[in-house]
Amino acid sequence: MIGFGYFFWLMFQITLEYIPISPEVSFLQIKQTEVSHRPEYLYLFYTHVYTSIFVLLLGFLAILRKDFGLKSLHKNIGKSYIFVVLCLSAPSGVYMGIFANGGFLSKFSFIILGILWWITTFKAFKLAKQKKFLLHKQWMWRSFALTLSAITLRMWKVIIVYLFHPNPMDVYQIIAWLGWIPNILLIEFLITKKIL
Repeated sequence: MIGFGYFFWLMFQITLEYIPISPEVSFLQIKQTEVSHRPEYLYLFYTHVYTSIFVLLLGFLAILRKDFGLKSLHKNIGKSYIFVVLCLSAPSGVYMGIFANGGFLSKFSFIILGILWWITTFKAFKLAKQKKFLLHKQWMWRSFALTLSAITLRMWKVIIVYLFHPNPMDVYQIIAWLGWIPNILLIEFLITKKIL
């Protein structure tokens, strides 16, 4: 809880950098080609930034529902999480992946991440509708593992830059994959071992 709270706070601080909306703040300073030539880019970028922070929080609240008396809210929390991922966060993430820094390898990874995020969330939704709740839970864990890539990507970036000082574009190519593959492998291991 403490670890998630700390990293969520850091993510929230990053999100605050983009309030108010401006085409020239922070990360967008190196994306001026897209900002200038693609009118939809800013809308989808801000959709992704603003919704992803809520998805992180909703996913965490769903995990804590029993310990904090939120069991009755689980359905509504889950519906909100699923709606935001399927309709906003994942589609905008796939779009952002198309224009990711770091060349083809980064773009490919972020596009795959966005597609898998959408698929795992949709699968969890379908299983809940079918009342297959154990499978639903496992697929929600997969979805949340991909949601957490927003945090793990930044953790890996700090570690790699601190230890190896690589070229910035090389960093993008590495963290694009490290941000989500270890997460999903860990969840698969825990599911296989029936820990989750």
